[in-house]
Amino acid sequence: MHLLKDRLSERNFIYLASVLVAITCSIAVIILKSFAHNIFLWANDINGFLKLPYINSLLPIAGILLTVFVIRNFLGNSLEKGSSKILYAVAKKGGIVPKKQMYAQIVTSSLTVGLGGSAGLESPIVITGAAFGSNFAQKYHLSQKDRILLLACGVAAGIGAAFNAPIAGVLFAIEVVLTDVSISAFIPIIISAATGALMSKVTLSPDTILNFEQTLKFDYHNTPFYILLGVLAGFASIYHARNFQRIENFFGTFRNKGYRRALFGATILAVLIFFFPTLFGEGYESIKTLASKNPNILLNNTMLEPFKSSEWILLAFVGVTMLLKAFATGLTLGSGGNGGNFAPSLFVGSYLGFFVAKTVNLLNFTHHLPIANFTIVGMAGILSGLFHAPLTAIFLIGEITGGYDLMVPLMIVSSVSYAVSKQFEKHSMDVKALADKGDVFTSDKDKNILQSINFYNLVQQNYRTLTLQDSPAEAVTIFSSTDQKIIPVIDENKVLIGLIDFDEVKAFIFNPNHVKFMSMSEIISQPKELILFEDKPEKIMTLFETSKANILPVIHKGKYVGFLSKIDVLENYRQRLKEMIID
Repeated sequence: MHLLKDRLSERNFIYLASVLVAITCSIAVIILKSFAHNIFLWANDINGFLKLPYINSLLPIAGILLTVFVIRNFLGNSLEKGSSKILYAVAKKGGIVPKKQMYAQIVTSSLTVGLGGSAGLESPIVITGAAFGSNFAQKYHLSQKDRILLLACGVAAGIGAAFNAPIAGVLFAIEVVLTDVSISAFIPIIISAATGALMSKVTLSPDTILNFEQTLKFDYHNTPFYILLGVLAGFASIYHARNFQRIENFFGTFRNKGYRRALFGATILAVLIFFFPTLFGEGYESIKTLASKNPNILLNNTMLEPFKSSEWILLAFVGVTMLLKAFATGLTLGSGGNGGNFAPSLFVGSYLGFFVAKTVNLLNFTHHLPIANFTIVGMAGILSGLFHAPLTAIFLIGEITGGYDLMVPLMIVSSVSYAVSKQFEKHSMDVKALADKGDVFTSDKDKNILQSINFYNLVQQNYRTLTLQDSPAEAVTIFSSTDQKIIPVIDENKVLIGLIDFDEVKAFIFNPNHVKFMSMSEIISQPKELILFEDKPEKIMTLFETSKANILPVIHKGKYVGFLSKIDVLENYRQRLKEMIID
């Protein structure tokens, strides 16, 4: 590869790299998807024999405990979970993802989700893809912008392979991971997404991935009901995100974060799965069942199987399961398992779409709604509202349905859900916590660049200082022998007392007779503003603007540290801007 790197142009090497990254990521997807699907089939076969969901309840406990065992004994007792870690790596680490993420996500998520944890494999898949792309770039010493580009290629390949949906893979990488991308950067991402989808198409059976083969048609008379579904999807997204985060935060308060926490959470999850078996695993099989002509078989192997002929019982079961999914996913991940919310968002969306259409039909409204259409379109609504990624939602569902006959309702439901969710939640579920701390890029490009700057590496700490016990003559010496235009005056504890500003004292400071009879307190002035070490980038820039100063003192824990220059910040901003534009 090093020989090829030397012989190929930079752009052609990136094209080759995008293919190689996609192939390795696709292999991970194939392993994960095949394992999870085969475990699901095995569990269902056992359940069919026992006639009760015993195995479905026990397997997730084993899966979560095994996941915790692997993390504690083989992964240094730490594992970065959630696609938000990719966004953090882009914003704060220049696209550098730890090497262990290339295998840690595959192992842990296969144990958790493969054995029935109520989460999705897509988040581990995209982290794995990002890790492959990032570490490939690091190995061949590529620039930061190429490293981030290959990271995005890995993400696109992961989504493309997981759903056999290359367009959705491209859009997810651009809409969620990258904030600034030029047209030419699309090509490597497109190559990766197409390669991932091709690998998936060749190696994975149609039963392993989420897809629909029936022909779906859009009736414009149903438009008001699609709008209603979009509104409900927006609120359902908020409900899911907030309750999931409550469960995760609850487990975060546990002092013992090992096996006790895992057993506690997994046991509650087992109880939920016992009564609601469709919460087992990713749940893609139940989505296909809901969209089929005989959704009543969803009640097979449940306590409600004797009543599966009742449409109202089925409706109640679907509604309650939809509401419980947020808690099941929170229990899975909060107790120590690994997975993501991508699959749960599709699960909740399909259940919501089915619930809306079935309710309208049972209440004998004038319109008879196509339940399969609403089940499928509902997935786009929750995906859009939860991840604030309407384009990904629209094209993902369009691709997995094998056509674009539902494009209009997909656009309606996704956009309405996004608008409702955005009204109450400024950032998506994955981004929210990081955005509040300024640790992730958002749609504000200037803010993104500022956040990528390490302001405190720019602090100048070589300024000569004085104390109140020193004489003004020593200030004259500093001004006359150095380029220093400002002198900090501190006490014995390094607390800033004030500043001696050359522009303010130059009229008399070089008059020996005048200076001889002056005290330090007479030439000290107070700084216009102070920069605290914990101040966020936006506040720092605001302080420069309001003070009209080009240099301001920096304080950390009440003590003087040094000075920050506005000129240094702007120069670093210019350099960062050049580095972050991916072309």
